[in-house]
Amino acid sequence: MDLYEYQGKELLRKHGVETLEGIVAETAEEARQAAERFGGTVAVKAQVLTGGRGKAGGIKVVHSPEEAESAAQQILGMDIRGHTVRRVLIEAGADIETEMYLSVTVDRAAKKPLILFSTEGGVDIEEVAETNPEAIVRLHADPLLGLLPYQVREIIFSAGLEGDAAKGVGKVLNNLYKAFEELDASLVEINPLVVTGDGRVLALDAKVTVDNSSLYRHPDIAELHDVEAADPQEQRAQEADLQYVKLDGDVGILGNGAGLVMSTLDVVAQAGGEPANFCDVGGGADAEKISTALDIVTSNEQVKSVLFNIFGGITRGDEVARGLLSAIDRTGIDLPIVVRLDGTNAEEGRQILAENTPENVVTEETMLEAARRAVELARDGGR
Repeated sequence: MDLYEYQGKELLRKHGVETLEGIVAETAEEARQAAERFGGTVAVKAQVLTGGRGKAGGIKVVHSPEEAESAAQQILGMDIRGHTVRRVLIEAGADIETEMYLSVTVDRAAKKPLILFSTEGGVDIEEVAETNPEAIVRLHADPLLGLLPYQVREIIFSAGLEGDAAKGVGKVLNNLYKAFEELDASLVEINPLVVTGDGRVLALDAKVTVDNSSLYRHPDIAELHDVEAADPQEQRAQEADLQYVKLDGDVGILGNGAGLVMSTLDVVAQAGGEPANFCDVGGGADAEKISTALDIVTSNEQVKSVLFNIFGGITRGDEVARGLLSAIDRTGIDLPIVVRLDGTNAEEGRQILAENTPENVVTEETMLEAARRAVELARDGGR
């Protein structure tokens, strides 16, 4: 679960990471009042669950309450990468001397936490990696031992920091790693981490992503979930206890079991298509759940065809077939649907489909044949 900047900063402050004082505003008038409280230079920052705010004009540095009000009027309601700005963060200015980048994330290949540090902060870390990769320090922490003192020293020395700045960065690094562990985060990122003219080390930005699977241990963080900002398909799927992730393609994917669905995505790509989603109905799904899942998948306007890939272990083929027919009957779905059905009660399911199949439903015996047909139908225009 991604958190807004102001939410991430609040959590980091609780773990000892110093940030600037900020006030969240939902109207231009509130932004002006916040700027009056701080006085002098302030930053008006769009709060959205995506990057690229600065390049999109979602961050403005202003020098008066009137300018803050005007900036908020421009930013509120702005669309940034498909996210509508509904609130802004007003922060006091800072005398920045040095900008750095610092993050802790999960290296899934190494199965360890990965610390990334760069003296080139304030820009996309991907850009630094491409243009100046030697500027990035990469260190893995042992998940059992945690971040060790010598690793902290190595990072500080790599930046050429001395005195109070070195102590401050070392403190932030230790506290950031503790936050990463205690929050069950998959990412905690500060960009930029700055040293001010008076030697303070501050997090000027904060990106925090918490593992959804751990939210039962963090009910306070779970309450921060912004339903209004969530993707409508993903939100509906969550409420229906379905595993759904929206992607960028046009072939809707539905299957039972994460492994099978992942394989289906690969086979669609092998057939030359682009999946529009990941949707796992899980084992033992009944007709109602299948119907709901198909309704969610096809509510995405990008979807031009659907690949319905079921291997019945716990899930029964006849229930799948009934769920499919129920969804089509209830919603009037007219998209082409390709069905590959195998496993428990598969013959019964195929028989149900053979006797009641609408014109827009076709069946294939193998996963590859089904993927090829779904890709072909999507290219033909689907809707």
